[in-house]
Amino acid sequence: MVNGRRLRVLHPGYWNREAGPDFRGAMLQFGDESPVCGDVEIDLDASGWRTHGHNRNPAFARVLLHVVWNNDSKTNRNSPQESTLPMLALKDALDAPVQELAYWLGSDVARGFPEALRGQCCAPLRDLSADRLTELLHHAALLRMQSKAAQLQARARQAGWEQALWEGLFRALGYKHNVWPMQHLAELRSRLVSDKSKAPRLTMQARLLGVGALLPAELTRTSGSTGRYLRTVWDIWWRERDAWNDCALPRALWRFHGLRPANHPQRRLALAAHWLAEGELPGRIERWGLTSTPAEALVSTLLKAMQAEPDEFWSWHWTLRSKPLAKMQPLLGATRVTDLAVNVVLPWLWMRAVEGKNESLRTEMERRFLSWPAGEDNAVLRLARERLLGGAPARVLAGAAAQQGLLQIVRDFCEHSNALCDECRFPELVKQWRGTMI
Repeated sequence: MVNGRRLRVLHPGYWNREAGPDFRGAMLQFGDESPVCGDVEIDLDASGWRTHGHNRNPAFARVLLHVVWNNDSKTNRNSPQESTLPMLALKDALDAPVQELAYWLGSDVARGFPEALRGQCCAPLRDLSADRLTELLHHAALLRMQSKAAQLQARARQAGWEQALWEGLFRALGYKHNVWPMQHLAELRSRLVSDKSKAPRLTMQARLLGVGALLPAELTRTSGSTGRYLRTVWDIWWRERDAWNDCALPRALWRFHGLRPANHPQRRLALAAHWLAEGELPGRIERWGLTSTPAEALVSTLLKAMQAEPDEFWSWHWTLRSKPLAKMQPLLGATRVTDLAVNVVLPWLWMRAVEGKNESLRTEMERRFLSWPAGEDNAVLRLARERLLGGAPARVLAGAAAQQGLLQIVRDFCEHSNALCDECRFPELVKQWRGTMI
């Protein structure tokens, strides 16, 4: 019972391993009311809702249920529980000892979804042979690539193909959390490189980090390579910053939570500064597209075309405040090249070929896209494999295109349905597709 009403958990939702509520997309029914879809937050005590700042965080606006171990709202008057939010206290409601519950939660059974809670398309997809599954995913992946290509084409009609490429690359360097500020900086490209001569790399880094509000507000007594680099960059930025006041970003726009140090915006902008200062990246990418390249050399050749020269500071640091690395690290690695290739470079080259009516180049870009090795696994792919493929391991997706295809299915179908797959057409489409293959 919750607030005097019987609670039915039609679906617990999906464990959120990132910032925000603990479970996303739960389906709950309170009493005789219609089922509702939303999030579930779990805390040790009821007062955690306020002490953890959930009541002020817009990411928790869709929370339907606050599950706690102990309801301390009656005894802790300084941090009362939100009165309008249904709360379920478990301390006196369990029919098993806490130790037994903890043991079960650590078991393999608890980590997997029961069959009834997986997606309705799980069974038909799982029954496909490996070749048929790959064929289906590749079909979805090509649709995804063409959609990205169409977005680049639309931007190219406004700003030109080269600017569309730069904006796509900057967005990809921002990952999902920092796409907008990176897009804003990319839109300033013509102004950033407006000098009659090529801007030196350090000048470009000072401009990008300064406009992006990613430089420290004040110079402190920092010694070593960090101190030398900051003094050099600040010496450039303080002379120019008044000219950039009209487009400077507030630091609050950036999201740093959960980022790996290697993916920090400071380091990604340092890489972009190399590209902008050198100025030849679009041409190198075009030449890479026109060069005959076997499947096993796709990543290495594109990495060579896009790699920046060693940087005196950034080859040895992840961020402005990190300790020096024991070993020099390139500004661009194979994993990030894969992300740039499937999301920007190949769609851009493919659409250029389509517009130029170059059928052989279009076909070659599709071949490269379908041949590209798999990229990094992520939370969306893990959840998609659990729901759609019955918990299959990452290796079942034998390439970046298979990953992209699965993401496209999630976007086209899962994101438009609820956890119970109500009114989702994909399961039936899979059955029909299987029928055409027999």
